[in-house]
Amino acid sequence: MDHQVAATNPSSAIDARKEAQVKSAGRVLDLLVDLANAPDGMVFAELARRQQLPKSSLHGLLAVLTNRGFVEFEPQRRTYSLGIRTWEIGQAYLHHRDLIREALPLMERVVAEINETVQLAALDGIENVYLAKVDCSHPIRLQSEVGKRLHAHATGLGKVLLAFLPDAELRSRFDGDQLPAFNANTIREFSSLLLVLDLIRERGFALDDQEYTPGLRCVAVPVFDIDDSIPAALSASIPLMRADEDQLAIALRSIAAASIDISSRLGRAEPDRRLTALTHWQGAVLTS
Repeated sequence: MDHQVAATNPSSAIDARKEAQVKSAGRVLDLLVDLANAPDGMVFAELARRQQLPKSSLHGLLAVLTNRGFVEFEPQRRTYSLGIRTWEIGQAYLHHRDLIREALPLMERVVAEINETVQLAALDGIENVYLAKVDCSHPIRLQSEVGKRLHAHATGLGKVLLAFLPDAELRSRFDGDQLPAFNANTIREFSSLLLVLDLIRERGFALDDQEYTPGLRCVAVPVFDIDDSIPAALSASIPLMRADEDQLAIALRSIAAASIDISSRLGRAEPDRRLTALTHWQGAVLTS
């Protein structure tokens, strides 16, 4: 009886599926590494020998990778090689490396000007991922780290990145109207978020008024690439005790100027008109 209970235990079944998924992920990565080291491709038999997998399992993995474009099959020579999707991912990695390299000196300039923490982030689904950070010298400052993910609707960086998505893509990323709330200031409905994003597109910047972290305000602006896309956003984060209208406006002007210079380094010929206007911003920032 005990054996039967253990065999049908739902949690045990879930754990087994997770373990199988982890093993499959490892096998996929091992396959890609082997193909990366074989510029002329590899035949099935050689892959099977290297991977030490049952033929049926290897066929299944290769079928998925080929359908997704990560592996290509050359029927004349019967060889497998890396597909176009691996090149695209490699290019995206290199682009982020270029972006960070070009952005860091400008982020350091902003910190030298305003002595507040500056961050660079990219959008992944409905989360923003922090790519780079330059800390200020104040003992009381934002506590965060590169690589951390936060819900985009609750941060200035995330809202900027969401605001410039095509409408259909934006809507496809969210499931229903209710959004996770982290405190009383977080936007809770997708319909309300859409109104905020309209204002961000118009003004060219976003405000995070304690929407994720109590006691912290952030201003954020988009970073434009050569093709008018927005690979990242730039923000200045200021504790409430220092985040009055004057300091927020100073920070906004500084990050807007830095964003223009980063975009120029990425190959953009003309600055975005909204960012240019923000470098001379004199209006209120604390507007919902």
